[in-house]
Amino acid sequence: MPQHIGIVACSAEGAALCYRTLAAEGAELMGRHDHPEVTMHTFPLAQYMAPIYEDDWEGVAELMVASAEKVAGAGADFAICPDNTIHQAYDLVAARSPIPWLHIAEEVAKEAACRGFRRLALTGTRYLMEGPVYPARVAAQGLACVIPNPYERAEINRIIFDELVYGVFTPEALTYFQRVIARLMLEEECDAVILGCTEIPLLVSPESSPLPVLDSTRLLARAALRRAIGL
Repeated sequence: MPQHIGIVACSAEGAALCYRTLAAEGAELMGRHDHPEVTMHTFPLAQYMAPIYEDDWEGVAELMVASAEKVAGAGADFAICPDNTIHQAYDLVAARSPIPWLHIAEEVAKEAACRGFRRLALTGTRYLMEGPVYPARVAAQGLACVIPNPYERAEINRIIFDELVYGVFTPEALTYFQRVIARLMLEEECDAVILGCTEIPLLVSPESSPLPVLDSTRLLARAALRRAIGL
């Protein structure tokens, strides 16, 4: 039997995309209408943002562990979290969790190395772009990680929290992301872009991006499918 996947969710749009990917691509691997068993739990995004605003990652970890306990109680064999930002609390979570986790940045970094990329542009929330989640994992694969400039980081962060997490995807937001990605390609010599907020892939597609994309949401879901079915 495939392993039972637990989703520790944070923001709704990214979690929904992760779940849909598990269902759709599970069927491609396992047969018509089939996928591993999935249990998802989420606290309201506001409960996560309160400690994040205070730089209280222990508080974030407490929520993540509590969520992991709920999905484990429902039978999940391992957990995934389709939210890059709160992975900053991952090290506080891993030792206390009742079940093991896959790490979203590790899956993205492995995919980047596999595809031969060398210099990755990182987009996401301000907390992610300026934080420690990606640099060490990318460096472990022998790759470089480049972030947008301060003005670009502020506007990307605004778009994520004012628009994307509410399911608002506008042409203006896409144009802005395209402009930033193109600049990172031309001026910083990046050869791929990490869509490091799990809502960004709903706005920026491989076809619309100036650079090849590393879709953190779908890459995490695919890694979970491989683990669940033993590939």
